[in-house]
Amino acid sequence: MHHISLINVFRQLKADLIGKDSYRGVTLTYTWLANQFGHFSLGFIPTLLIPHHAAPWIVAIAWTLFEAYNFLGPLLLNKHTESKTLYVPSQKRYTFPPTWGNIAFDTFTDLCFFWLGAFAASLLLGHHTLLNITVIAIILIYPICYWYPTKMYLQQACLPTQFRLSQWNLSIKDADKEKVYGFLNATLHPDTIIGKHLFIFGGKGSGKTALGIGLATESAIKHKACLYTTAMKLYSLFSLTDEDIQQEDPNLWTWRTTSLLVIDDINPGQPIPKDIVTANQFMEYMASDGNRHALKNKNVIWILGDDATYSEWQQMLHTIGVPKESISAVYLSQGKI
Repeated sequence: MHHISLINVFRQLKADLIGKDSYRGVTLTYTWLANQFGHFSLGFIPTLLIPHHAAPWIVAIAWTLFEAYNFLGPLLLNKHTESKTLYVPSQKRYTFPPTWGNIAFDTFTDLCFFWLGAFAASLLLGHHTLLNITVIAIILIYPICYWYPTKMYLQQACLPTQFRLSQWNLSIKDADKEKVYGFLNATLHPDTIIGKHLFIFGGKGSGKTALGIGLATESAIKHKACLYTTAMKLYSLFSLTDEDIQQEDPNLWTWRTTSLLVIDDINPGQPIPKDIVTANQFMEYMASDGNRHALKNKNVIWILGDDATYSEWQQMLHTIGVPKESISAVYLSQGKI
């Protein structure tokens, strides 16, 4: 399985710093850099405008209180609220609770850039020494080394939208929720022979695609190589080698070498009652033992329509060598909880 190396990081950083964004499009890594520069500026500019030697401390404390309010407000709130003041709804409304530790780390990273900007402005005005900035810069080394590659893992996953699992707030059974957590926590080691396979069934508006994207997002944040594709696109890739695929789309990994593969739009589900692609047809499209071996040996999310054909898809995986204990399925009904 492929992972992002230091060389990959430097190449991405070069691409983000040099080039016309209006021409080639804005990447997630570039967005993160711009966002942190904005945080630095929001610490730097107010400090310049406050005519007092304690200005950096005033600005730093003000932003710290603001971010603490944003973070702790929804975390500590114990009742349902429709308040627009807090950016995040109460914890009781989450189907899948957020990873608060990850959010806290993100908040701390933002604060460090606020502080860095404030004390950089103070240094410019001659109110403080270089020591303050040096300490903050050293603290920022680890967050930068974590977040920038994390954004690379997310953009290399080719997800159609940015969506965290905690944003998914539709109806799901408790037993199916445990299956989702079990799949999310499944670790695919280099010596693992067979991956985990999760079928997500549901009709139009049930949130099956969003759930698959949410799972892939959480896996990418854990620095796992993920890839999203539709069934129609995958059929065309079955006949291509990895070298041919990367010539057309220079991603760091292909569907064969990724750790987690999301296959979307295999069948639409209700209100279209009939499956467009059957399990046997999918088996034929795979065409070669190499393709079947690649699917067997990775974690795969299969997004389909009606669950009436689940046994056929399960049998198809059995045929390529996936045991029953490595296969699970959830069926999503429409509506919020």
